[in-house]
Amino acid sequence: MAARVLHARGAATAGGLLQRAAPCSLLPGHRGLTSSSNRPREDSWLKSLFVRKVDPRKDAHSNLLAKKETSSLYKIQFHNVKPECLDAYNKICQEVLPKIHEDKYYPCTLVGTWNTWYGEQDQAVHLWRYEGGYPALTEVMSKLRQSQEFFEFRKARSNMLLSRKNQLLLEFSFWNEPVPRSGPNIYELRSYQLRPGTMIEWGNYWARAIRFRQDGDEAVGGFFSQIGQLYMVHHLWAYKDLQTREDIRNAAWHKHGWEELVYYTVPLIQEMESRIMIPLKTSPLQ
Repeated sequence: MAARVLHARGAATAGGLLQRAAPCSLLPGHRGLTSSSNRPREDSWLKSLFVRKVDPRKDAHSNLLAKKETSSLYKIQFHNVKPECLDAYNKICQEVLPKIHEDKYYPCTLVGTWNTWYGEQDQAVHLWRYEGGYPALTEVMSKLRQSQEFFEFRKARSNMLLSRKNQLLLEFSFWNEPVPRSGPNIYELRSYQLRPGTMIEWGNYWARAIRFRQDGDEAVGGFFSQIGQLYMVHHLWAYKDLQTREDIRNAAWHKHGWEELVYYTVPLIQEMESRIMIPLKTSPLQ
């Protein structure tokens, strides 16, 4: 303890002497007291403390991580419904959304539609795919604005909602493409808010991690955000029931390499959320 105090006093004394000596460097005839040759070395050393080296990227994250063979764009919608209106909300959604899905006039597909069972309550989640990317999205939105039925649907829906938000997503190249499946199943949507700048790392690790989670065909789809809340990742899983989910997740820890991938991906996450969802009767994912 005494040694630390003496060291601190010595540092303070040295600092005081340096501060008092500093004006001498400004006096004529005393310029030799300050050496400018040391400054670049000092500046370089200081910069090394604060500047993080970043590997240059030759392409956008969307081109490095998304599937090359498809130009599909996804939209995920989160609707928080007034508790007393949830049944009515589900009814009009099941009447109108399948019509858009089945009509060849609209270049889009309803991938799935759910109510949250565990997680944020009285919430509806819809996942759409637009074959053709942003032009397809623009075309669908333009056509829907001309539909009187959709106008009436939106008007009725607006009176039932507390809030809503959406995100535009791309699909990870190493995940399965979501396809209709029979049920009954429960679905888990695991959402990860990543630290900015870590999406490539996440993709590299999960390209290896996904093979540990495909034995039971539970992997439905994996997506990352392009517009909306950025650096968001969504993993969609299907299970027979909650106990099956528990058994499958526990089994992964007995596979060599899984724990290492979890160890390296956890530090990339700022926040995460899990929703257990029940599909509506008209959802292609049952």
